[in-house]
Amino acid sequence: MARVNLETFAGGALQEKFDDAMEKVLRNMLDPNTPWKNKRKIMVEVAFEQDEERDDTSVTVSVTPKLAAVKPVSTRMAIGKDLETGKCYAEEYGNSIRGQMSFSDLNLQDQKMVMEDGRTVDPETGVIEEDMPQVLDFRKIKQG
Repeated sequence: MARVNLETFAGGALQEKFDDAMEKVLRNMLDPNTPWKNKRKIMVEVAFEQDEERDDTSVTVSVTPKLAAVKPVSTRMAIGKDLETGKCYAEEYGNSIRGQMSFSDLNLQDQKMVMEDGRTVDPETGVIEEDMPQVLDFRKIKQG
C-alpha cells in the first residue's frame, strides 16, 4: 500500500489549504455574530482521474470549510410619503420611538437652554453656567 505524507502532498498545498480553512473555522467560531451551537466542518476531497492506459492519474485536492452563517441584524424604519413633495421616504429609528427627537436633531447652536429653576445650560457641552446648588447629605436629615 502506498503511504502519502499529507504535509508534503501536492507540494504542501494540501497542508496550506487545510491551515487556511482551519483559520476560517476558528475565526467563525469566535465571531459573536454567528450562532455558537452550529457545527463547523472542513471537507477535504482528493479526486483521482486516470488515463486510458491506467498508468497516469491526475489528482485534484480541495479543502472546503463549512462555516456558520452570520446572524441577521434587524432594525426598525418609519415609512411614509411627504405630502408636500409626494416622495416616499424611509427613515431608520432603531431602538428609539418613531417620531422621537434627540438633541442632535435640534438646531441649538448659539442658543442656551433655560431650566425650570432659572439656571442656563450650554446645549453642546451640558455645562450648567450658574453655580450648582449645595449638595445635601440626606443621611444626616432626620426623619419626621
